[in-house]
Amino acid sequence: MESPPLTIFIDADACPVKDEVYKAAQRYGLKTIVVSNAFMQIPASPLISRMIVDAGPDAADDWIADQAVEGDVVITNDIPLADRVLKIGGHPLSAQGRPFTPDSIGAALAQRALMEHLRSTGEITGGPRPFDRNDRSRFLQALDQLIQKERRRRALQPPRP
Repeated sequence: MESPPLTIFIDADACPVKDEVYKAAQRYGLKTIVVSNAFMQIPASPLISRMIVDAGPDAADDWIADQAVEGDVVITNDIPLADRVLKIGGHPLSAQGRPFTPDSIGAALAQRALMEHLRSTGEITGGPRPFDRNDRSRFLQALDQLIQKERRRRALQPPRP
């Protein structure tokens, strides 16, 4: 039995690189699922589908974590979702092109907790820096590398019984 096909999931509500993912999906022939809390326009393509989940802080994250399997790519800036994806053997990637890895996720979770604590005490921490052209370029390169890496891994795997 073969591995399931590689799928890209987009945690789409605040994702600035959806168009780049659509282009990569078309180039590689990969199924892509755009997950959001509200209707979102997507390209007319048999490879790209939309999943609208209930409103709620973690509804999209929960749906993605329940559907993704080992080897899938998940585009998200949500650190707890990235942690869940890593635990199933998936490849979480931030919109800035930073892959979350088993080696980096602990520090990312700790920094997130610290920033939440500072905000809860009234500390003004500022938001993320503006998304720019360099982020977009870094994202495209990282996405391409992840897809190639996973395709090579799958090609080297013996068929499942």
